[in-house]
Amino acid sequence: MIHPTTVIHPDAKIEKNVEIGPWTIIGPHVEIGENTWIGPHVVIRSHTKIGPNNKIYQFASIGEDPQDLTYKGEPTWLIMGEGNTVREFCTLHRGTPSGRQATHIGNHNLFMAYTHIAHDCKIANNTIFINNAALAGHVSVEDFAIVGSFSAVHQLCRIGTHSFIARATMVSKDVLPFTLISGYDATTYGLNTRGLKRRGFSDATISTLKKAYNIIFRQGNTVDQAIDQLRLLVETCPEVNCLISALQDSERGIVR
Repeated sequence: MIHPTTVIHPDAKIEKNVEIGPWTIIGPHVEIGENTWIGPHVVIRSHTKIGPNNKIYQFASIGEDPQDLTYKGEPTWLIMGEGNTVREFCTLHRGTPSGRQATHIGNHNLFMAYTHIAHDCKIANNTIFINNAALAGHVSVEDFAIVGSFSAVHQLCRIGTHSFIARATMVSKDVLPFTLISGYDATTYGLNTRGLKRRGFSDATISTLKKAYNIIFRQGNTVDQAIDQLRLLVETCPEVNCLISALQDSERGIVR
């Protein structure tokens, strides 16, 4: 059902079984996938593709112009997959021509109230952003990462898979996969052990990841030395490859 007070641009495409609440505005070049629920007073600005089975609550702002002084009105995009939940007052902005030209949101993510996702971010799948979490531009967040309430992530950072960022943490470097970080000046405090257990990681895998953590953070190794030692663990624990890739690809350095 589409409420009669909803304003939908003629260029927008709405698939079947979409429900849109009162006073919502759907702008030009917007596509809404089937079985998506959109509450009242939502604005989906323009150039936005939203897949099926998403749920967007009241007062969310999706696909708005990027907050970037170089942006001059070019047709950039926000692309969202399926099964995402966007709670009240979230802001998810489109990309920039000088960046990825699109902000990418994967599948089955939860954006709690007042979350901000800036231009050109890339969010994978099954992530959680707790109330008032904020990403600057060009941030990448991998599968199953959790960003705590009132935490902020500097532009161009990478947040590794299965990592956990505690509340009110200021992140200015890359967060390695499987780690737990906290603090105004972000510090790594160990593995996200509880999260790994919840996700079904075996005791043997967690034990090997702890060895990998010690190689990186506790033994005084350089990054190259750590990578050489980590490669010896890959045969028995393929998950260590995630750590190796993160270390090799990091451009901002890692949170220690």
